[in-house]
Amino acid sequence: MCQSNSTSNAEPNAVKKSATVLSEHSSLRPDSEKDVHNGWLDPGSDPENRLVSPFLKHIAQDQQQFWTAPARFKVQDLKWIAPFAGVTAAFIASDSWWAKQVPASHVSTSKTISDYGAYALIGLGGASFLLGQVKHDDHLSEAGLLGGEAAIDATAVAYAFKETTQRQRPFQGNGNGNFFTGGSSFPSEHAAIAWSIASVWAHEYPGWLSQAAAYGLATTISATRVTAKQHFPADAIVGSALGWYFGRQVYRSHHDPEVGGSGWGNLFDDKAGGKTRNPDYMASPYVPLDSWIYGAIERLAALGYIHSVYLGIRPWSRMACAHMIEEAGEKLGKDGEEGGDAGRLYRTLTDEFATEAARLDGDPNVGARVDSIYTRATGISGTPLRDGYHFGQTIINDYGRPYGSGFNNVTGVTADAEAGLVAFSFQGEYQHAPAMPSDSLAVLSAIALADQTPPLPNGTAEANKFQLLNTAVLLKLGNVQLSFGEQSAWLGPGESGPLLVSNNASPFPALKLDEVLPHYIPGFSKVFGKVRSEWFIGQLSGQHWEFCVVSTCKSFPGYPGVVGPNISRQPFMQGAKISFKPHPDLEIGMGVSTMFGGPGLPVTFGNYFSTFYVHTPNLAKNPGKRVSAADIAFRVPPIKDWLTLYFDSMTWDEISPIGSQRANINPGIYMPKVPKIPKLDFRAEGFNISRTTEFVPGWVYYNGDRYRSGYTNDGVLIGSWIGRAGRGGQGWLTYWLSSRNKIQAGYRLQTVSPQFIEGGRLVDYSAQGDVLISKDLLISGVFQYEQWRFPIINPNRQSDIVASLQLTFYPHWSAHPAQR
Repeated sequence: MCQSNSTSNAEPNAVKKSATVLSEHSSLRPDSEKDVHNGWLDPGSDPENRLVSPFLKHIAQDQQQFWTAPARFKVQDLKWIAPFAGVTAAFIASDSWWAKQVPASHVSTSKTISDYGAYALIGLGGASFLLGQVKHDDHLSEAGLLGGEAAIDATAVAYAFKETTQRQRPFQGNGNGNFFTGGSSFPSEHAAIAWSIASVWAHEYPGWLSQAAAYGLATTISATRVTAKQHFPADAIVGSALGWYFGRQVYRSHHDPEVGGSGWGNLFDDKAGGKTRNPDYMASPYVPLDSWIYGAIERLAALGYIHSVYLGIRPWSRMACAHMIEEAGEKLGKDGEEGGDAGRLYRTLTDEFATEAARLDGDPNVGARVDSIYTRATGISGTPLRDGYHFGQTIINDYGRPYGSGFNNVTGVTADAEAGLVAFSFQGEYQHAPAMPSDSLAVLSAIALADQTPPLPNGTAEANKFQLLNTAVLLKLGNVQLSFGEQSAWLGPGESGPLLVSNNASPFPALKLDEVLPHYIPGFSKVFGKVRSEWFIGQLSGQHWEFCVVSTCKSFPGYPGVVGPNISRQPFMQGAKISFKPHPDLEIGMGVSTMFGGPGLPVTFGNYFSTFYVHTPNLAKNPGKRVSAADIAFRVPPIKDWLTLYFDSMTWDEISPIGSQRANINPGIYMPKVPKIPKLDFRAEGFNISRTTEFVPGWVYYNGDRYRSGYTNDGVLIGSWIGRAGRGGQGWLTYWLSSRNKIQAGYRLQTVSPQFIEGGRLVDYSAQGDVLISKDLLISGVFQYEQWRFPIINPNRQSDIVASLQLTFYPHWSAHPAQR
């Protein structure tokens, strides 16, 4: 009886122990019952680890499973695909900047460390296998063999990617890491080898010391490949991910749980269950600044259906837009206006943000989509203006895209993805523009005299390039969304272009902290209402000259204190904006931006903080251009349903434009429906009522004492197109055929002070239309006739014609998990 009881008690214990092992390692079952995850066998399902035939068979299976894995991806895989793609894209966008921060003195030492570190890990794997064979230690032998298998797999894939992408290394070409140019930088095979071996070893021997040693050495190897200038950060990140991935999958498939080691479960298990998800922790991509969505939401707000709109801080996230549309729906329902123009706008926007609205109600924030595919052909006859800093621009607020006389083209795609706290936005496009000759020596000399620099040719070669716009990785924590990547901003209430920051210039790599929704501040908000704020810091490019009086700066011959023509390092720009609403119909905003850094002003915390308070004639201590802005938007009672007044203002090197004797003011008026013609809206702004003393009254001023190329990025004004010594305005009449179809007539005027390079004038007349011919295809056309006369360029009046046609395809390609 006792024997029988002992046996019966032992069996359940054995079954429990077996169940525990099978749960941790996903069972050892016959081949006919094996599960597959993205093509990989369950953990421990094929532990036949021997050299020659099984080893080669495993490598062949590994490669087949890796290359065919995309066909088996599920929506849930976006939880790791989206963050990884976002981080990679953000680093690719800023790779050249990171590479330029590496001191030359560290290159040789870093290369030695990375080489010998990789050799050490390879030696560790080989020695483990041989020693395990000699000592009949199956665990040690397996660790060496699986590490070698993972390293071979990762190396093979790394070299395949290298041959495909052909990215130049940091020391090749122009140092920007161009793809498809015969290089071998992407990804890093050192990082791939290091992380493949380290990940296997860390799970074969899961003690904290062995894991810290393995992952610490792998991290060191990856980092030193960057500091050795052999690879860009994105190369090291992708190489590390490849190595870790193969280490994980090889271990999962071929590790024998009976020899020891730890389990390795599935990534990103969904633990939400039936719990309500919190939208405060759902990251959301931003709506591009040139999207139709802004015009539609602003019209709804001007008609009185949305009070949570903050016009002075854009772009808005998609989740923030869903909040606004939800508010509009509640107001429309109360007013019984679902059938009018406002109702049609609301329904169109509701369709656009249906996914985000469902997430506000608790759906998982997991998905991906291709938003649009577009191509724009632009023909320009005559000679366009391309220098807004000194004269004017023919094409404005267009992300600084290149253009010239003849045929111009941009073709691109926008896409985004979300995975809980993390989101990723992508806009990449091919840009083509004809070559443009340099201005004459007389013009260059006049420009140089105004800038107090040597003359510099300003011609451009034919542009054929790939450009990232609005590409960032985002992290949402509470009401704050952190983003990093190529980003633009629109910090003002108007349509012609904020005086502080606009998308007139190309985006630049920046880190941004954004309160995506207005929030209540105890005490303050009781008087001033809810608040929205934003802060960013990023690095500009294309600055040619800096005035530097530090002894280490090498001045240009004959121009004491002037460094150039291409300064290194390029300056940074930091900015902040806060807006609040003391009344639902009144928005007040204040902002600041400052340029700092460069050869004579190192990027330190002290120099960063000095941008907020230092202003001195001593250029050795004075940061670069500091612009302060203030704006107000007010829906006027009792006609507030169809009249909004607003103004934007700026000054420099002062705390605020309010009370300044030299503030520039850009007033505007917006009527979302003209009396008797409800489908017609009218907007006018500009005129620049100013009291600046630098030129005659009315002139905007974007000059800079330290940075002689002024308030520009890649030579294009960051603020308003009105320019360094200009004034003017714009007006629009827009007829809404439907919520997406419209036609618009426009007028633009700019005059430049005759005290500045002899002055000048331009006038634009334009017509454009947007027609959504189906739910998938939008056709947009623009025709613009321009007349200009800048005597220093040409004493006679000149004209040019711009004709543009854009096709935008909305494919509705998306992947989302089933609603739960």
